[in-house]
Amino acid sequence: MSRLRTVNLRPLPLSPRGAAPPRPPPLDLSLDEGECVCVCGPSGSGKTLLLRAIADLDPSEGEVYLDDVERHRLSGPEWRRRVAYLAAEPAWWAATPRAHMVAVPDAPLAALGLSQALLDRPLEVLSTGERQRLALVRVLSREPGVLLLDEPTAALDARFVAAAEDVIGRYRQRCGAAIVWVTHDVAQSNRVGARVLHLPSGRMSAG
Repeated sequence: MSRLRTVNLRPLPLSPRGAAPPRPPPLDLSLDEGECVCVCGPSGSGKTLLLRAIADLDPSEGEVYLDDVERHRLSGPEWRRRVAYLAAEPAWWAATPRAHMVAVPDAPLAALGLSQALLDRPLEVLSTGERQRLALVRVLSREPGVLLLDEPTAALDARFVAAAEDVIGRYRQRCGAAIVWVTHDVAQSNRVGARVLHLPSGRMSAG
């Protein structure tokens, strides 16, 4: 079980040259164990930048705490093991999905319509939807305390959207994980999030 808290968190520009992209306002956010907050807003409003800042993948100002432990007291790899970021287009660096996983949980694999045999197929022959579902299995297999999900169902049809929401919901209940979930789907944010953070305004509303 994990709690996440940010204090005046704001992504910093990645490059001083050229026009800087819009940045979200400084964010104070507190998530209890097992709570899901959805992040909504138009393209370019800073949703991905916010997740990457929490994950300590990009520079930011402000503070982030996990169970009252400040982020900089942990190494980068240890922080990202506990606070896991799932990109909208996840990276793969080995030839097969199985090469990316130490242990493969059977329950989410089956629930997402995937098989053990699929884990040994070359990644280039898999569909975008298969890779997105496998990336979700990959991040859950590490059992992080916080999930930062960047449109985790964008490439899925309605059947697998429902399956993914159920798998994530079951993980949240079982592990008490706090979740920050970026979505463009208002109906989805109402289904999975107790609260909704609207960017670029930084306004919070009930889900």
